[in-house]
Amino acid sequence: MAISPLTKRKLRRFVGIKRGYYAFLLLTTLIVAACAAELLVNNRALVVHYQGHWYFPTYGDILPGHTFGLGYDYETNYRELAERFRLLDGEDWAWLPPVPYNAFENDLRPDTLPPEPPSLARRHYLGTDASGRDVLARLVYGFRIAIFFSLGLMAATYVVGISLGCAMGYYGGWFDILVQRIIEIWSTVPFLYVVIIISSIVVPNFWWLIAIMVIFGWMGMTWTVRTVTYKEKTRDYVLAARVLGASDLRIIFRHILPNTISLIVTYIPFSISGGIVALTSLDYLGFGLPPPTPSWGELLQQAWANFSAWWIGFSVIGAMVTTLVAVTFVGEAIREAFDPKMHTVYE
Repeated sequence: MAISPLTKRKLRRFVGIKRGYYAFLLLTTLIVAACAAELLVNNRALVVHYQGHWYFPTYGDILPGHTFGLGYDYETNYRELAERFRLLDGEDWAWLPPVPYNAFENDLRPDTLPPEPPSLARRHYLGTDASGRDVLARLVYGFRIAIFFSLGLMAATYVVGISLGCAMGYYGGWFDILVQRIIEIWSTVPFLYVVIIISSIVVPNFWWLIAIMVIFGWMGMTWTVRTVTYKEKTRDYVLAARVLGASDLRIIFRHILPNTISLIVTYIPFSISGGIVALTSLDYLGFGLPPPTPSWGELLQQAWANFSAWWIGFSVIGAMVTTLVAVTFVGEAIREAFDPKMHTVYE
């Protein structure tokens, strides 16, 4: 599929905005790393070579200890296995991820109470939390949940908001007035109270939270798309399409929506940051994902409860600031690069 010259100009403009471009590269790297988090942060070995056989436990089945000559039937402790191979100094070896802990593992020592400060020797690079879990592992897996949550929320919100907004703006009349009244009434319902009530009845999970937030989050995009559609449907190209006999769906999806895509695209980064902040806030208040799910909000709550464990607060606040600032920079660059006023000549 060939890229139009106008799109190439927009992309070149985006690349030319260095702050947004580098922030985009940073975010892309973080998302790719989060998708492959098991290769970087995991208590399973990446590769084990034992008695001439190769094992890849990371994405495979659970391997009990007797597989490698250990005297137990539960899952192998690969950190101990790697240390055992090292002391034996033979041909067997185990290659562990850079952070050899998962987000749920309690690494407790008999002589020390958690939380523990950062330690390079124990490979807790950002320390442990109040339960002895690795903070870096919780941050990485918490970021993966937050970014997928925000992307899923954005996709669902956009589907509902764009569909309703286009229908309101294009058809107008009683349908437009009816949906406007529904929006005005529904926007007065307190979102947090509804979440508290639902949390008291059922344990909210990933999909429950997305559904709840979509129910309350579709209105902003609906208003925006409705306004743009009202303006676009009076353009000459829409009138020409009607004269040629184009159906309403063809006019909306083949003519109006492509001409409003630049506006919709500029909202994407801010929708992502809004989803991350919303999930973190709900987790912090205790109405989000159930424990022990890795969560930035849960780490913030621990930081508030343990001021002496400064590494928890610094880690999660630093991760949030970096992510949200990068998303904001990308949003600004997209808004400027796709600004239709820069690529339109009015006669």
